[in-house]
Amino acid sequence: MKKMIGISANEIIDPGETLHNLPISYLPAGYVRAVQEVGGVPVVIPLGKKEDVREYVSLIDKLILTGGQNVTPTLYLEGKEPINEHLSLLERDVFEMALIKEAIKQQKPIFGVCRGMQLVNVYLGGTLHQDLSLRNPEPIRHMQAPIERWVATHDIFLESDSLLRPIYGAKATVNSFHFQSINKIGNDLKITAVSEDGVVESIESSSDNHKILGVQWHPDFAYDTLEKEKEVFDFVVNSF
Repeated sequence: MKKMIGISANEIIDPGETLHNLPISYLPAGYVRAVQEVGGVPVVIPLGKKEDVREYVSLIDKLILTGGQNVTPTLYLEGKEPINEHLSLLERDVFEMALIKEAIKQQKPIFGVCRGMQLVNVYLGGTLHQDLSLRNPEPIRHMQAPIERWVATHDIFLESDSLLRPIYGAKATVNSFHFQSINKIGNDLKITAVSEDGVVESIESSSDNHKILGVQWHPDFAYDTLEKEKEVFDFVVNSF
C-alpha cells in the first residue's frame, strides 16, 4: 500500500484580489507534487483544534512540517527581547506543536522543512537565533530572494553518519529562504549538517524513541529541477 503522508498547511486572512480577499488555507504545491511523484499519498492537514490532532495523525504514516512564517519568538526566547513578531503566527505554532507531540506519541516519523525543522527544535526544548540578516557582516545571505527558489546558493557540510549523506555526500549546495536558525539544539536531537558560517542546516533524532529529520533548505522548491532534492522526498516517503 502507498504511504499516507500528512503535510501541514498554512493560513492567510487576506491573500489579495486574485483570491477575492477570502481567508485561505493553503499549501505550496511542491510538497504535494513531490510526495505524489515518489509514490506517496499527500494528506493536507489544515490549521485546526489541538483536540483533533490525534485523529489526523492516526490517518497518516508520516508527517511533513512545512516552511512559512517565523516561529513565534516568545516560544523560545531566554531573556531576550522578541523581534519581527509580525512575521509569525502563534496559532499555527501551537497547532503544529500539538501535531509533533502526537506524532511522537504514535511513533510516526517527522520530516521538518525550514520553519518545520525550527519548530521541532523549539518543541524539544531548543532555541533559535531570531534574525540572521542582522549579522554585520553577513557571511552568507540565508534569505536568497529575489534569486529564484530552485537555485542553490550556498554550501553545506554533512556529518558522516547523517541520514542524508548517501544522497548529498559530504558537501552539497542548497537553496536558502530563512531568517531564523537553530541556536541551542533541542533534547534528543543532533546536528548533522552545517553551512560554512556555522548555521545548522540539518538535524536528526539522537534517540531511538522517535524518528525525526529536519532540513533548513527547501527541497520542495527544487524537487523538479535538482534530482537530489527529489531523492530526499523519496527517502522520507519510502525509507525513513
